Amino acid sequence: MSRDISLLVNGEKRLTHTDEDRPLLDVLREDFQLTGCKFGCGEGECGACTVLLDGQPTRSCITSVSEAEGLEIETVEGLARDGALHPVQQAFIDRQAMQCGYCVPGHIMTAVALSRAKPNATRDEIVAAMSEHICRCCNYSRILAAVEQAIG
Repeated sequence: MSRDISLLVNGEKRLTHTDEDRPLLDVLREDFQLTGCKFGCGEGECGACTVLLDGQPTRSCITSVSEAEGLEIETVEGLARDGALHPVQQAFIDRQAMQCGYCVPGHIMTAVALSRAKPNATRDEIVAAMSEHICRCCNYSRILAAVEQAIG
């Protein structure tokens, strides 16, 4: 059923008129032009579509827009403040933790959530948190190094 849905995205109220079962990923990308989160598998397995809902990493491809209503949605576009990248974003640049970059926003969002929940996470905690993401370029060692730089 289509209806007006109000969302809080990166600290800004946004309104869309859409089917309440539509994936949040589609609304973010198509309605709000926030293209950082990517469509990967469409099944919540790869992590390319990860955003934060009330601070929790969430697969936006399998989360309906109505499920996100009333929650704070944070995308990779909302991390930078006053012209400065988030420390996790900067670490990904410093460590050259990307090749094609397709999966990187999802990795970054999970790492940001971990940095907030466990600012002194151990390597094992970082590996566990990041293990549900797929990098088709197999850039895992640089990704882990970037997250360790930002968090560990």
